[in-house]
Amino acid sequence: MAVNVYDTANKLEGELRQIDEFVALQAAYDAMKQNKTAYDMFKQFQKINIELQQKQMQGQELADDEIEKAHDLAGKVGEFKEVQALMEKEKAMSQIMDDLNQIITKPVQELYAN
Repeated sequence: MAVNVYDTANKLEGELRQIDEFVALQAAYDAMKQNKTAYDMFKQFQKINIELQQKQMQGQELADDEIEKAHDLAGKVGEFKEVQALMEKEKAMSQIMDDLNQIITKPVQELYAN
């Protein structure tokens, strides 16, 4: 029996867009975007995080001032109630993604368990 897992994945992607947790995440993101200062700072924080992750993946040492800048910005971003709400909704969505990952990887985990 030929199974196309990509069709299944595409169906799951569509269904994820409809679950309450994603709808709430999307609403929280839209609400955050209404506060220009919070949104701009959030985007800046995302950019710095991506840059630092890329450096780490390339085996580059992170400078203390880079780490301090990221921590400072994280503190400032976290003060916005819109960002706090977004992080709360993101946490719920992340739990679902973790659960799905466990389900999807179960055949491989079981294979290597024996």
